[in-house]
Amino acid sequence: MTNLRVRAPELTGRGWLNTGGDQVRLADLRGKVVVLDFWTFCCVNCLHVLDELRPLEAEFADQLVLIGVHSPKFEHEADPVALEQAVERYAVHHPVLDDPALTTWGAYTARAWPTLVVIDPEGYVVGQFSGEGHAHGLTVLVRELLEEHRAKGTLRTGDGPYVPPEPPATALRFPGKLAAVGDGSYLVSDTAHHQVVHLEDDLETERARYGGGIFDSPHGVLVLPSDVAQRVGYDVLVADTVRHQIFSIRLSDGQIRVQAGTGEQLRERSGGGAALRQPLSTPWDLAWWIDRAVIAMAGTHQLWALHLAEDPNDNSVAVLAGTSQEGLRDGDAYDAWLAQPSGLATAADGSKVWIADSETSALRSISLTDSGFRLDSEIGKGLFDFGHVDGPAAEALLQHPLGVTELPDGSVAIADTYNGAIRRFDPHAHEVSTLATGLGEPSDVLVETDADGTRLLVVESTAHRITRVAIPAAAARVSGAALRTQRPVTEVAPGDLQLTVDFVPPTGQKLDKRYGDPTQLTVSASPEGLLRAGAGAAQGLTRTLAFAQDATEGVLHISVRAAACDGDPVTGELPEHAACHVYQQDWGIPIRLVDGAESELILGLRAEHS
Repeated sequence: MTNLRVRAPELTGRGWLNTGGDQVRLADLRGKVVVLDFWTFCCVNCLHVLDELRPLEAEFADQLVLIGVHSPKFEHEADPVALEQAVERYAVHHPVLDDPALTTWGAYTARAWPTLVVIDPEGYVVGQFSGEGHAHGLTVLVRELLEEHRAKGTLRTGDGPYVPPEPPATALRFPGKLAAVGDGSYLVSDTAHHQVVHLEDDLETERARYGGGIFDSPHGVLVLPSDVAQRVGYDVLVADTVRHQIFSIRLSDGQIRVQAGTGEQLRERSGGGAALRQPLSTPWDLAWWIDRAVIAMAGTHQLWALHLAEDPNDNSVAVLAGTSQEGLRDGDAYDAWLAQPSGLATAADGSKVWIADSETSALRSISLTDSGFRLDSEIGKGLFDFGHVDGPAAEALLQHPLGVTELPDGSVAIADTYNGAIRRFDPHAHEVSTLATGLGEPSDVLVETDADGTRLLVVESTAHRITRVAIPAAAARVSGAALRTQRPVTEVAPGDLQLTVDFVPPTGQKLDKRYGDPTQLTVSASPEGLLRAGAGAAQGLTRTLAFAQDATEGVLHISVRAAACDGDPVTGELPEHAACHVYQQDWGIPIRLVDGAESELILGLRAEHS
């Protein structure tokens, strides 16, 4: 904790949402605790934090003002209409500053999504936290600030600047995924209505709705093979991203049961075993492959496998691919990196599962080889490269795809969500083209074949509908701009760099060192040759990094994890079975080597100022 008092910079951006059109100034909020939530709506970790903050908003409704600062990663996220839709989609019930130029982001020296900043009632910054898991510590800090400023007479209560918008009414609201039942009807996850809808083949007439009062944010919908459905006694699996659970639906009577997940978010970066005792983290989509349900576990950047038994108590889960490190790295599935996998489709010949890996804007696949499961990339360059570029797959670019399906000719259709397009990948020619444009954030795509021919069914999420799209005889070739996420570059000195992650446990918590160091730091770089020493995973919150002699610039990928436990309220000592809290964050820091620049980099996982 430092003694430097920093006056909070003004909130500057393009405009405000959820304020009835009014501007919000920090001077108008004096007397209240203010929490700034720097987020971007593509980021699953940001969505987790939105849910973590809801109890805080409710508990301190008249003493605390929560303000979202939307600082976009992708070009599409800078669209004010897209932001307005995202605020509704994710049930953001507080003011949001639109910060497309990252002006306020830069003023508060944010380096990662999500970042939380706490401002006291006198207008000073008193804390800055990165990543997830801060709800408990944030609550402790807010209570301390309220007590301090109530005693000083600098606290005031009353309504904040939030003005709820008029709720819209449509049959579907932000639908997510689509599945064919087999009798000409379809199941669609009606995400913002918290239900799964059974539609007739006209895609409008409703046969049934499932999950009212049970589902929160259903996305992936998987219709099981008939022999599996007969064995387990239900027909459909549903992935709920907010409940962090996999549910089943029996279509004959609408019975819904939990098949995996505890309802708590997984805070570890691994897991497995009994499915009903294993927390999950934002399961986004599902596919059936090699007698198991593959789960796109977006929250941990992994693929998991769910083995189904006749008794749900005998279901089991296991990690199938991904270390939980966010990024794009191929090879052995267990050592590979993914980045928020959000769409799955099994190849017709069963040889692989196609993956829409959203945060790397990539099309990837997992297959079973003689040496085990393997992950490969067909399109995509990394976390910060995106665009709408067709041509050779090695040079093609997508923008945050969420859905994928295989076409009858063996090529792959991709719901290229933030480009509003359906793209086609030809695995034989290794070419990428465009099948359709002008769509409303397509989140899934399915092939429909009948006597009249073959076409695509596209879930247009922000248009709140499912649209039939003809497959053109000749696909278009688009040569748009190749884009990169624009973030401030940090200048550092060549040679050695001292990396420090600042972590101060909340009042009442301690790092539990009884069984070893409860912290871990993982470092890698793009390009890989940027570092000649210091990469890898090890305990501790400090590391000396050594740059290669010929290095000039690149990106440092830094992941940190720390566990702090509740101490005895009187003695402060840790009891034998203390309740512990996990704090974690991933950073991608663009750096440029400049003579005379700083030789130290300090990142704040949880920093407080007084």
